[in-house]
Amino acid sequence: MAKNYFDLTGQVAVVTGCSSGLGVQMARALANQGAKIVALARRKNMVEEVAAQLTADYGVEAIGVPCDITSTEAVEAAVQTVLDRFGRIDILINNAGTGAVAPAEDITDEQFSNEVNIDLFGSFKMAREVAKKAMIPAGYGRIINIASMYGLVGNKIAPASPYHAAKGGVVNLTRALACEWGEKGINVNAICPGYFETPLTKETLETEFFQNYAHTMIPLARYGKEGELDTAAIFLASPASTYVNGCILPVDGGYTSL
Repeated sequence: MAKNYFDLTGQVAVVTGCSSGLGVQMARALANQGAKIVALARRKNMVEEVAAQLTADYGVEAIGVPCDITSTEAVEAAVQTVLDRFGRIDILINNAGTGAVAPAEDITDEQFSNEVNIDLFGSFKMAREVAKKAMIPAGYGRIINIASMYGLVGNKIAPASPYHAAKGGVVNLTRALACEWGEKGINVNAICPGYFETPLTKETLETEFFQNYAHTMIPLARYGKEGELDTAAIFLASPASTYVNGCILPVDGGYTSL
C-alpha cells in the first residue's frame, strides 16, 4: 500500500508572522497536507483573512490569532487560545521577523534591540511556551525556526548587522533547543532561506542590479520563487523527519556554498 510520508492530517500547526509573505506560503503548504492552521501575527484582520482563505482553499480548520511575540503575556495568551480550541500543538514555525538595513555605524540601539527582540527572543518565547504547555506533555513536537542564510554568513549588498546577529542567534538557539528537547520527543530544526520572492521583495529582486548580483553570487543564478521553500517546511514538519534534529538547512540556491 502506498504511503504518504508527509501527511499532516489531524495535526495542528502554529505559524508566526503569518499575515503575508513566506509565513502564508508555508501555512498553505502545511494546509495542503491536511494540517489545521493557526495563523499568528500582530494584525487581527490580516490573520483572520489568511485563516478564512486557508479554510476556503484547502478545507482545513484554520484560525487567526493576533499576537505580538515580543510580549510574554501575549504569547502565553495566544498559546492558551490555541490549546482551548484544538487541545494540541504539533508543529510550530517561528517565522516572524523584521530587518533593519543601515551601515553598522548608523544603527541605533533601538533598531538593534528591536531586531533581537522579534527575531531571536520572540522565537524563544514562542518555542518555550509551546514546548512547556503542549509538546513536552504530549511527548511529540516539530519546531522549525526560520533563520536566514545571513545567520550563517555576512554580506556586502545590504548592511544589516542586527539582522545577521539575530538570525545567527536563531541558528544556535535551534541547536541548543534540539539538544535539550530531543529526548522529550521534540525535533527542533532551522531553515535558512536565501533571497525569496514575496510581495515586499519582488520589485527589488527584479531590478537589473539584483539580477546581475544573483548571476554572480548565487550558483543557481536566480532568487527563490514562491513555493520553493514549501517542501523543506513540509519535510521538517512531518513524521518523515523523525531522526532529523538540530539541522540547519539552507534553502538559498547555493549562496552559502561559495
